[in-house]
Amino acid sequence: MFDKLRNDDDRGQVGIGTLIVFIAMVLVAAIAAGVLINTAGFLQSGAEETGQQSSDQVTNRLDVVSVVGENIDQSTDEIQRVVISVKKAPGANNIDLSATTLQFVHSSGSNDLTYDGTAVTESDGTSDADPASATQFGVAIIQDQGGGGSLASDAPVLDDPADRAQIVIDASSVTDGLGEGDTATIRMNTQSGGTTELRIVVPQTLSGSSAVTL
Repeated sequence: MFDKLRNDDDRGQVGIGTLIVFIAMVLVAAIAAGVLINTAGFLQSGAEETGQQSSDQVTNRLDVVSVVGENIDQSTDEIQRVVISVKKAPGANNIDLSATTLQFVHSSGSNDLTYDGTAVTESDGTSDADPASATQFGVAIIQDQGGGGSLASDAPVLDDPADRAQIVIDASSVTDGLGEGDTATIRMNTQSGGTTELRIVVPQTLSGSSAVTL
């Protein structure tokens, strides 16, 4: 009887093994929890960034105020220059026109246009911001409400809802001129990815006109 009561060696060994297994399980669970927490934080930050970019693409875009065809060649009845007056859309952050790109799609082909590097301040109401080439567009500053050089020639930025600027396209270089009844599509893409699509339609007759609304 006494021999059986004193035989506790096996019980001690089983208890230590159970403790070791328990500690191992706790360590594994802690490591797994750390990995899950890190993964959740990474996914959250990625989702927030994606959401912000998606929001910027919707809000940070240009609004078109007017579109005018100028410099009409009376001998060929073709528009030589397209002038697009723009402002930033409601709720948009500052829009840098120097980082904006244009895609001009016409029956004669498609051209991608970038900023030509110089913004002209228009004090007389005319559009003298002639782009340097067929792959560029000019910028004319119409109204700088905020002042302080926000629409400076080196970085034309729309930072106020009242700011107005003109995007000038040399149609004679891009499409060999826009003739009567021609149509074209212009997509303006800001630095945040916000896109504004504009469809222009030339009137059926240009004879005797110096400028027309498109």
